[in-house]
Amino acid sequence: MPGSEPPAGGPQWGSPSSGRPSSEQPTSPTGPLQKKQWGRACLWGCAGALATVIVILVVVLVIALGDSDESTTPAPGETNTDMTPQEATQEPRGERADLTSFQLDDRSEAGITSIWVVWELKNSSSEKSNYSWDWEAVDASGTRLTNGSQLETDVQPGQTARGEYPTTLKTVKGVKLNITSFNRTASH
Repeated sequence: MPGSEPPAGGPQWGSPSSGRPSSEQPTSPTGPLQKKQWGRACLWGCAGALATVIVILVVVLVIALGDSDESTTPAPGETNTDMTPQEATQEPRGERADLTSFQLDDRSEAGITSIWVVWELKNSSSEKSNYSWDWEAVDASGTRLTNGSQLETDVQPGQTARGEYPTTLKTVKGVKLNITSFNRTASH
């Protein structure tokens, strides 16, 4: 058959004069050496993925366990002005004592529900401070009805700050406020 030779530039499997295959045959892309290298790469890739998952799990557990200081405490009601002189001179019990009042205020009228959380705090530290706290409103059975976070910034030493925030509550009857976390930090 004329033209039985491969075209110029085409693959040459044997010498054109002998018609026999050449002793230099291309090696298979999945030869024993390459399979071993691929296996090692797969092993290291899987080990890296497993290590990443373990690190993520450790981080999640550390965050979930967090500070044991974040316990829920009842919110303070109105401040008690009937303190004995000894109580009035005692040092406050930590930064949480700076939140002197935190309560619900029912401003509903004419059939329109309007319930707010209102607070008062007094900076008992010797430096300008920022306050942040998380709270929840629960019913008598302990079911959370709503929650939120509040922030007061740049409160001077000895200064009193008051604030308020609307809620989605429909009633105040049987509802109790809890502080779930409270932080005071120096303001710069």
